[in-house]
Amino acid sequence: MALLERVSTLIRANINDLVEKAEDPEKVIKQIILDMQNQLLQVKTQVAIAIADQHLLEKKQKENDEKADEWQRKAELAVSKKEYEMARGALERSLSYKQMAESFTQQVADQKTQVDNLKSALNKLEQKLSEAQNRSDLLVAQQRRARVVGKATDAHMKMTDPLSAVGFDRMKNKVMRTDAVSQAKAEMVGSDSLEDKFAKLEKEDEIERLLQEMKNRQGMSA
Repeated sequence: MALLERVSTLIRANINDLVEKAEDPEKVIKQIILDMQNQLLQVKTQVAIAIADQHLLEKKQKENDEKADEWQRKAELAVSKKEYEMARGALERSLSYKQMAESFTQQVADQKTQVDNLKSALNKLEQKLSEAQNRSDLLVAQQRRARVVGKATDAHMKMTDPLSAVGFDRMKNKVMRTDAVSQAKAEMVGSDSLEDKFAKLEKEDEIERLLQEMKNRQGMSA
């Protein structure tokens, strides 16, 4: 049956090989899981239908066995009454029901085999689905770690890149130069000019002259 063939293909599939060969492993395994879930639902439905059919066949088999036994008893009753024609008719009916019961017996056996095959496929597919789901969780965790490691590696490469180092040194030198210029400007602003120094000397001389005149007027010695 086509369903069991599809299920068999999924069960035989090597998930690791499919994932490793895929350009987008996460996408591939998600599709595998989706296919398995769809097939699992179909198999569960078929198992339920097959079991129902088995019960129906078993019921038909039982009914025909009971009919065969019933007509067998009627044939015996007819013989006891010396109604041989009726006995022949009853035996004919009994044999007919026995043949039908045997036919249903074979169908029940075939149906049981089909049910067992479907149940086996269902169990194997459930195991395979569990394996795929675990593989998916592992794959997602691996990809997340890979992304983190990749970002860390990129950051480290940028820090150790000679061009980046040169750029950093240039920036450092620029900052140092700017700081030196600012300091020099501050020193220039803070220091007295030559004119300021002479003005200061002249002011001090003027103060001393005025002070001496005050002393002279008051008769004080220098």
